[in-house]
Amino acid sequence: MRYQVGGSLKYDDSTYIVRQADEQLYTGLKAGDFCYVFNCHQTGKSSLLHRTIHRLEKENSTCVYLNIALLGSNQTIPMQWYKDIIFSLFYKLNLTERVNFASWWEQQSELDPMQILHQFVEQVLLTEVQNNRIFIFIDNINCLLSLSFPIDDFFIWIRYCYDQQAHNPNFKRLGFALFGVASPSHLIVDKDRTPFNIGQAIKLSDFQLHEAAPLLQGLEEVVSQPQAILLHIIHWTRGQPFLTQKLCQLVLEVAESFKGTITIPNGAEGFWVEQLVRSRIIQHWEFQDEPEHLRTIRNRLLHDEHKAGKLLSIYRQVLQVEELRSRNLIENLVPADESEEQTELLLSGLVDKYNGYLRIKNPIYRSVFNFRWVSTQLDNLPLS
Repeated sequence: MRYQVGGSLKYDDSTYIVRQADEQLYTGLKAGDFCYVFNCHQTGKSSLLHRTIHRLEKENSTCVYLNIALLGSNQTIPMQWYKDIIFSLFYKLNLTERVNFASWWEQQSELDPMQILHQFVEQVLLTEVQNNRIFIFIDNINCLLSLSFPIDDFFIWIRYCYDQQAHNPNFKRLGFALFGVASPSHLIVDKDRTPFNIGQAIKLSDFQLHEAAPLLQGLEEVVSQPQAILLHIIHWTRGQPFLTQKLCQLVLEVAESFKGTITIPNGAEGFWVEQLVRSRIIQHWEFQDEPEHLRTIRNRLLHDEHKAGKLLSIYRQVLQVEELRSRNLIENLVPADESEEQTELLLSGLVDKYNGYLRIKNPIYRSVFNFRWVSTQLDNLPLS
């Protein structure tokens, strides 16, 4: 057995962890809701997406997967971007034998891109794909931010499709789910027109210990105290999906080097896991970070020099407050708010919200991105 470290898990992978979000997304789409899953990198969004597609397709629904990362760049003009979207839907729905795309596109030459997309959905997609529910899954929605033109109209069109259900029952067969490292405030400028106030936000929480039971199978094969080892792994990762899978895989790799079962004395499991974490993840982390995870967090914090100082300052405050609280010197934490800086910090994955306050996601991040690291980065920033 091997654990999945990075990338999407297959729908039937034995190490897939079913979370509350699985049922919320499935039931939301079935109920006709517009759903979106926005979270930081490597939290299981794509695995959830593909597993939900499989579940819906088993019930004879038609699902289309669109990866925005493959559709356009900052050089793309609106007409070409919308054409790529339409052609992707056309191709993935196997409409080539029923509709001549070139001829149909030519007939729309007088319309603007948004009108053409709607014409396609109403006159082609919903006409040619009969009887089935149709779900369009759009991944890497954050890549829309790199386009050189406003994308508000695309989201407003999605809302319009849901509004049309009251006038055209055919639109009740159509549903959307969006996935990405983003927040609604990033994606749409005109807050009065946002579709996200009619949508259902699906919260993708980190693994809880009781949910992580499928991970025990591999540990049971190689270590004498699998449940205690998993408990301490969850302590260090606090259920962060990538890190949890990676630590489980590291246990297997250590066992392979020993060529047998690892026997750990009762009561020493915590020390054993700590040594593994420190030697294989925390120490020299910039060189050991494969597949990349910690460097992704670092790069998101530092890529914009104009924002980096504010993000690092907020994070340093969280570090300081948690340190003082651990010594019973203060009671309060840093309150969470809706500021742009806190939103960016949350999307880095370094912190999360807990009971209305910011907290560092897990002990691994606290050890890697410590006071010394933060001070060094702040000192290296150019003076404004």
